[in-house]
Amino acid sequence: MARAREGFSPAQVQVIWVLWATYGAFYFCRSNISAAIPGLQVELELSKAEIGTILGALKLCYGLGQLVNGQLAERVSPRVLLAIGMFTSAGLNAVFGLATGFYFLLFVWGMNGYMQALGWAPCMRVAANWFSPTSRGRAVALVATGYLLAGGAVAVVAGWSAEWLGWRGAHYVPAALLAAVGVFTLLNLKERPPEPAGAMGAGAGGGAAPSSAAAGPGSGSWLHTLAVTVANPRLWLIAIALGLVDACRYGFLDWGITHLMEVQGGGVGKNALKFAILPLGGVAGALTAGWVSDRLFGGRRVPVLILMLLLLAALAVLYDGVVRASLPASIALLAIIGFCIYGPQVLLVGPAAMDMARAGKSAAAVGFANLFGYLGAFCGDLTTGALAGAHGWQAAVYFWAACAACAALFIAPLWRFSAAGERR
Repeated sequence: MARAREGFSPAQVQVIWVLWATYGAFYFCRSNISAAIPGLQVELELSKAEIGTILGALKLCYGLGQLVNGQLAERVSPRVLLAIGMFTSAGLNAVFGLATGFYFLLFVWGMNGYMQALGWAPCMRVAANWFSPTSRGRAVALVATGYLLAGGAVAVVAGWSAEWLGWRGAHYVPAALLAAVGVFTLLNLKERPPEPAGAMGAGAGGGAAPSSAAAGPGSGSWLHTLAVTVANPRLWLIAIALGLVDACRYGFLDWGITHLMEVQGGGVGKNALKFAILPLGGVAGALTAGWVSDRLFGGRRVPVLILMLLLLAALAVLYDGVVRASLPASIALLAIIGFCIYGPQVLLVGPAAMDMARAGKSAAAVGFANLFGYLGAFCGDLTTGALAGAHGWQAAVYFWAACAACAALFIAPLWRFSAAGERR
């Protein structure tokens, strides 16, 4: 526990903030579609089911990409993978803005999903190189605030771009921003500590480098890495829970602005500004979950996860009714929902998956968990579109609540697990 209270070295702080900017920038070319949906529906005469299919294409390709790229990040330079993902995703967003037909939109957005999958696993490979199990919660939580703040920023940037330039502008402007950050990442990211493996000092925020750092890119065969990852029952529970959380999360992220417009009225820019409060609330949730699981629970993630997920389920049940009744109350509730979504999501997609990794294969474990996360998001988008179209928004929101509650049930068997101290 003493080590968990140590601070980060200057070199680690620099790594955190480069990863913060890098992965946050990816969201400008992923979450921006939420602001484009109202215009897409009108101009291209697409149904909610068709929109749900386009959204789901990104999730499906992203999830499959996570499985592949998680393995790839164990062998190829994370900096190279990140640069490929950032520049290609920016280009695909520009192409998406030129599209006029459903099937072309479906193809381009699916391809964008695969390129987006070159983001998280390489970032977590770098994090595993720099941070030990008792400091990962805080480190990854800080990195996660980048994509949470970006989620709020992209809602505003893409929303007002769509307001002034049409729905296509919601893709052109974010594409330029992502490409610019890609240059920054290439110039500034340091993939691993300069010291030999195991020689990180006390200033490294947790003592010696974790075993994952020692593994290094290129260690072990693809088949061995995949076998070690798949034959891990604890990781399966984390992965399934993440799938359920992402079904709920992307229900809010992808459909939230459209829901507000249809229920409360107003333009896309105004409603995007309201919705930006959700990822801002998520910043507090991520930091709280990381700090509490590291410092109060000594690296145990599941008690924090279950508490926040059950609260999320209860709040989601109330959401549709509150949005219809009161604007101030709905904004406040969005902030609290963001807190309860992103605390669990950040723990599951980062520290919890890394903690479960075997033989130091942290990037592969994160990629495997993220595969299920985005399979869940894919199914969630399809289900949300179908439920909202056939039965109204309340049915869709109840589905999000059920996903959160089921996620808590799946991880309950891991209540006492700790990577730092095994079982207490």
